[in-house]
Parts: sequence; structure tokens; C-alpha cells
Amino acid sequence: MELAERMGRLGTESAFEVLARAKALESQGVDVVHLEIGEPDFETAPHIKAAAVEALDAGYTHYVPSAGITEVRQAVARNAGERRGLEYDWGQVIITPGAKPIMFFTLLALAEPGAEVIYPDPGFPIYASMVNFCGAKPVPMPLRGELDYHPDLDEFASLVNENTRLVILNSPHNPCGSVLSPEEIAAIAEIVRDRSDAYVLSDEVYKDLLYTGAHASIAAMPGMQDRTIILDGLPKSYAMTGWRLGYGVFPQPLVEGVTKLAVNSVSCASAFSQMAMIAALEGPQDAVSAMREEFLKRRDVVVEGLRSIPGVTCPMPEGAFYAFPSIGGTGLTSAEFEAKALQDAGVAVLSGSAFGKYGEDCVRLSYANSIENIQKAIDRLRDMVESL
Repeated sequence: MELAERMGRLGTESAFEVLARAKALESQGVDVVHLEIGEPDFETAPHIKAAAVEALDAGYTHYVPSAGITEVRQAVARNAGERRGLEYDWGQVIITPGAKPIMFFTLLALAEPGAEVIYPDPGFPIYASMVNFCGAKPVPMPLRGELDYHPDLDEFASLVNENTRLVILNSPHNPCGSVLSPEEIAAIAEIVRDRSDAYVLSDEVYKDLLYTGAHASIAAMPGMQDRTIILDGLPKSYAMTGWRLGYGVFPQPLVEGVTKLAVNSVSCASAFSQMAMIAALEGPQDAVSAMREEFLKRRDVVVEGLRSIPGVTCPMPEGAFYAFPSIGGTGLTSAEFEAKALQDAGVAVLSGSAFGKYGEDCVRLSYANSIENIQKAIDRLRDMVESL
């Protein structure tokens, strides 16, 4: 079968590929420590589950408006505004099955041949994949280990030109765990404001997993609220990856077009799941705080362990639940390290090159696993490297 040309421009997300290989090894009796998949290993809080059951019993089992249930959109607008010191109309909120549709819909609405989209590299691989699919030009914004995976702002300024249509930011960042400072965000906003037709897609799905300071959003910078699309959701903050709940907060001119994209693709997010969003956003936040504190403990264990491995260096992650160490000193490429770690050490990690060309010589480890398993993985990786 000959597929459409555009299908050749699609990339993939390697975490699920490595997970499949790891599961295949486990089926053969191999003990594998999973540090590849990016999801919290905690249970969804009981009051959120109860809200979903209550919604099911109340009959929320049918179609709902494509942009989402009104009272859910109102709750999201309140929460998004309060978190960022802004006011949003609930009509600016669109609820989707997971956060990826917000990314895809934004790019479909804004990116086209001749347009340029700046994105972080290393970065979530779907950014570049979707830009290519839409026919626009992906422009990587390098994040380098010597800057602890923060952007060089002069370099960023040099990337912005009359063709820049969208800038993608991700803070806290996947895969690097870095967090943009308020000063960096202010500087980026100042650069973007000079381009009257450029928007920012601010991916803030890890905003609750921040280890120091308060979360800063570019939407709150002067003149940027109407130029910023907030990409957010519940999966990472509330351990709800399987619920598939994301949302976007859009400048008003984009709402109608993005809603049409939802109508033409996903129809709507599930009704009973949406109702549980209200309980998550407006109910007790104890589980979120407890999860963050546990991730902080794990972060310190994984970084200390990685730094004890010969040839490995690791900046300290500032947020999310990923470490992104350089393994160049081991003599292995990132792809070789990924393969050897799984086959020889029984540790599933991801090659840094899967996150962009600037990720070469690095690997990503998700510390969404127990401290016991993290220590086991570190011991195995150390033995593997020392045996080279």
C-alpha cells in the first residue's frame, strides 16, 4: 500500500517502543526496572475517582459539546486564571482527550508551508513530528548541558524572524527537567512581542512538579495573554494518565477554528471523566503535594547515583520527574547505551537522540519508580559501565 506523502513526515514517541521491548523481555522471565515511561506511579486520589463514579451514576455517558462541558470549562478557566494571576473567560477553554490534541490542533491552525516553528531541542519528540506533518519548518532551540539545559537567549533571539509563527515552550521540561526562570521567560516574551503575528504554545503539564520557587507562565507577562496558548492537563499532576484529560486555554480568535478541529477528529472528551476534572482542580490537593515531595526524594537519589557512574555527568533537575545525564564519557552513543542498558542490565531508559539532535550523548531516566527500584537500576548501570 502506498501511503500519503505526509505520513513520511510523522515521527514517533520512543517511550512506548522501549516499553514494548521491555515487556517482551519480562515475558521471557527477565527482571526489568522501568525508567522509560513518563507517568506517575501513584494512584489517582480517591475523591477524583468518586466524582467519576458519581458522574456515571448521574448519566454522564453520552456526547457532550466538542469544546467540553460548560461547568468543567468554567472550573478550568478559574483554575488557569488563579494560577497565573489572570482572568480567562470559560469560552477560551477547550477540553480534549489528553493534552496532545491541543498541541496538534494549535499547529494545524497556525503552522503551514513557509511558516517557522521554534521548539526546544532536546524536547518532547511530538513537537517536531507535528510541525513536519503540518508542512511548516521546525527550528530547534538548543538546550545544552553546559547551561543546565536552559536556552541561550541571544541564540533564541537569532532564531526569531519574520517567518516565525509559533514558539513552543515547555517548563518544567521533558526530557531535561529544567525550569525557565521568570527572568528567562520575561526575556523570551520581549523577543516574541516584536513579532506581531507570532504566538507561543506554552506546555505547562508539569507545572505542579516544581521543586523550588513558584511556577511562572509566559501568559502572565505584559502583552502576552492574548499571544499565548496554554497547553495543560491533569495526567501528570494528579496521576491520571489513563484518564486522557487535557485542555487548552486559547486566545479568543483561535477558539472557533480549534473547536472545529475537535469536531472533525475527537468529537469530545468523555463526559464522566470531564466531571472528575472539577473534583481534581477544586478538591483537596494533598495528593499532589505528597507526590511532589516523593519525587523530590527520588530525584536526589537518582542524581547522586548517576554521578557515581564513571563517564556520566548529570545536572540537577529542577522540575518534572526526569533526569537527563550525559553518558558521552562512557564511550557509548545514546542509542547504544539505551540498547545495552535494556539487554545487558535489565534497565529501560530512553536514548537522548530520540528527543532531538541536541540530545545525543544523553539518556532520559524517569524516576517515577520506587527508591528501591531506582537504586537497583543505578547499581546495574554502574556495573554495566564499569564492565565496558
